[in-house]
Amino acid sequence: MKTIILFASITVAGGLLLVNTYTSLVDARSWGSNFPNSIATARDYFKTVNPGDFFRIFSPVNQVLGLLALIFFWKTSPSIRLYLGITLFMYLSAEALTFMYFYPRNAIMFKTAQLTDIDLLRKTWSEWSSMNWIRTFLLLVGLIFSFLALHKFYSPALK
Repeated sequence: MKTIILFASITVAGGLLLVNTYTSLVDARSWGSNFPNSIATARDYFKTVNPGDFFRIFSPVNQVLGLLALIFFWKTSPSIRLYLGITLFMYLSAEALTFMYFYPRNAIMFKTAQLTDIDLLRKTWSEWSSMNWIRTFLLLVGLIFSFLALHKFYSPALK
């Protein structure tokens, strides 16, 4: 059971990493391609659903799976416990960054800022785009430590 939880955690985290990377490489570049028209287009596109709808489902699932993996592997070995603790910390850090940094900027770009305030939109988009790579890095580090824990678990000599 515990390996299934760890594999599920790795799978969900890998998916989040790829979607977050896609957002940086495709969506964010589109948002900043032609101010203010590109933001207006994104606002129209996001009227029904937006990327946050995806992340509001899968980020908590990722965190719960990370926590469950830590709990289930707690007595396996101190190094595996440390790796999974780091993993959970990285996932929670990415989520904290989302709430404290990204949500306010999403609101500016996609709801509150006037489309005529091009300087504010450009600055907010630039900040968002740069910091999303930090969030991606946090997810990547968490994923790497999950793989290290998995490797340690399947390599008895390394425990």
